[in-house]
Amino acid sequence: MKYYQIVFSPTGGTEKVAKAVTRSWPQVEMIDLSASATNYKDISLEKNSLVIIAMPSFGGVAPQLALNRLAMIKGNESKCAIAVVYGNRAYEDTLVQMEDYAQKAGLQVIAAISAVAEHSIIHKYATGRPNLEDCKELEKFGKQILEKAVSDDWLKPHIPGNRPYKKAGAGMVPKADSSCTVCGLCALKCPAEAISMDNLKISDKSKCISCMRCVSICPVHARKVSRFITFIASSAIKKACSAEKANELYI
Repeated sequence: MKYYQIVFSPTGGTEKVAKAVTRSWPQVEMIDLSASATNYKDISLEKNSLVIIAMPSFGGVAPQLALNRLAMIKGNESKCAIAVVYGNRAYEDTLVQMEDYAQKAGLQVIAAISAVAEHSIIHKYATGRPNLEDCKELEKFGKQILEKAVSDDWLKPHIPGNRPYKKAGAGMVPKADSSCTVCGLCALKCPAEAISMDNLKISDKSKCISCMRCVSICPVHARKVSRFITFIASSAIKKACSAEKANELYI
C-alpha cells in the first residue's frame, strides 16, 4: 500500500492539517494541487493506496480550480479521506463537493475531516490554529482512518453538505502598493496564474480565486486586500466566528 497527500494549500494552513493527519502514515508522497505547471492528467496513483485530500473552504465551497485538478488524477479505486480546512466560520458544502470530485478521480471515500485553521484574510479568527492540541487530535484521526483502510470496513460515512452546492461568492482581489519591488514571486507562485509578469502590481479579477498566496508570500508585504472590504467582511462573519469550532471526524 502506498500513501499520498493531495493538497491545495495556498497559505500553509491546509498543508499543516494534512501533515498532522498523516503523521503516523509511512512514506507519504505529496501531490501539490497549487502547482499550475503540473499536468495532473499524467498522475496515476498506485492501486490500493490510501490518500488524504485536503482543501480550504472559501465561503462554504471548495476552490473550483483545485477540484478540477483533482478530477484529472487517476485514483485507480484507492481509498481516501477528505479534509476541509476552514477559518472558524463554516464549511457548508465543501465536503460533499470534495467527495463528488474524489469519486470523479476514481477514489473511494472512507472518511472525512473538518479542521479549523487561522483565517487566511482575517487573522484574528482562529489565530494560531491548528495549534499543538489540534495537531495531536488530527493525528488521532489519521490513525483511525489508517485502521479503517487496512480493515475490510470500507463503508462510506455520512458526509454533511448539500447538493446542489451553494454558489461561490465574490472574492477579494489583492493588489500591490507602492512598496512592491517587482520581484515577481507572486506571479511565479500564483496557483491560478492570475498575476502577469508584465504587470505585477495587479491581479486578473477573472482568474484570481482569492486564495491569498500572493499576500502571504510577498517578501515586503506589499500585496494586500482593501482594508475597507476586509472590515466589512470581518463584521459580517463576526457572529459566526465568535465561538471556537472543534475539529470533526466522519468515519
